[in-house]
Amino acid sequence: MKIFCIGRNYVDHAKELNNPVPSEPLIFMKPPTALLLANRPFYYPDFTKDLHYEGELVLRVCKNGRSVQPEFAERYYDALAFGIDFTARDVQDKLKQKGQPWEIAKGFDRSAPLSAFMPLEELRDRQNIHFQLHKNGELVQDGHSADMIFHFNTLICHISRYFTLQKGDYIFTGTPAGVGPVQIGDLLEGFIEGEKKIECKIK
Repeated sequence: MKIFCIGRNYVDHAKELNNPVPSEPLIFMKPPTALLLANRPFYYPDFTKDLHYEGELVLRVCKNGRSVQPEFAERYYDALAFGIDFTARDVQDKLKQKGQPWEIAKGFDRSAPLSAFMPLEELRDRQNIHFQLHKNGELVQDGHSADMIFHFNTLICHISRYFTLQKGDYIFTGTPAGVGPVQIGDLLEGFIEGEKKIECKIK
């Protein structure tokens, strides 16, 4: 099982971190050990002092495929979840300044809390999915999938050009504006179409 992640997939998020808006999907990966399931608590790692949340919609791949063509892309994912891409921002910034890969800032253990998946059929409008992240009861991220730079089908086609998609792979599709730090004691709650899908307590 592979966990693909897409960076800078919302214009406002790229701008808030002073990053250029990409001309094609920016792909990075997390290992399976990054998953944190069943609303288990997240323990603040000792190698960072600036841990950020990034709330995202996550696709589940349902079919093996390579070099998928646009007209067939919808056949390759069947469910959606809410995920949090935890980022050690201080570690990431240091690595970026050196021009080094930043997997340790993104792919560390339990850095990807993930809700249960819901079938796409349950969504009213697959083209414009509304999702939100609350921190301690306050809205911090408010996103719509229609605002993605690269939409689901485009991501399927692009990723499968380089990596064979396999049933059970996950795709974190990018985060909207509003990312920020968390501290021990904070509670994060993720919603899709107004329904709470995940909660994550920082310990």
